[in-house]
Amino acid sequence: MNSTQFQKLVNNNFLFRLYLLKSLPLAFIAGIKVKELTEDQAITTVKFGWLTQNPFRSMYFACEAMAAEMSTGLLILNGVYKSSPAISMLIVENKAIYFKKALGEITFTCEDGKIISDMISTSKLTKEAVVKDIKSVGRDETGDKVAEFIFTWSVKIKTKE
Repeated sequence: MNSTQFQKLVNNNFLFRLYLLKSLPLAFIAGIKVKELTEDQAITTVKFGWLTQNPFRSMYFACEAMAAEMSTGLLILNGVYKSSPAISMLIVENKAIYFKKALGEITFTCEDGKIISDMISTSKLTKEAVVKDIKSVGRDETGDKVAEFIFTWSVKIKTKE
């Protein structure tokens, strides 16, 4: 299965860091890492530090957003990896709620793998775009909720234009 191949690539820290360096250099520089990728969930981490700070001595919101978005996007990429027909994916909206300062290592978890799998299947079946809200929750090292992100993703069969 293609998703298993993709999971092996992402869960290999060296290969994934090379991918970030090539395709998402800001995520590479910020030090975003994948802790786990399965069919059902994706977990990413980012650490507070000099490169990820804001003037208020906490993590810059954009660093949090990158790590949160990656946890959702990896699940979609997992589902569309080497898909036939090819599928495009696009964020059409995002919302965030911040609960407390992000300090230390922040872990973002997306558990919407089933929703994403259904989106992809529906798009393949109907040949139409499918749009859904996908959630990622960020927690600090003590387990406290730091932020919650909702990314509205669209998946659609690629058309030749």
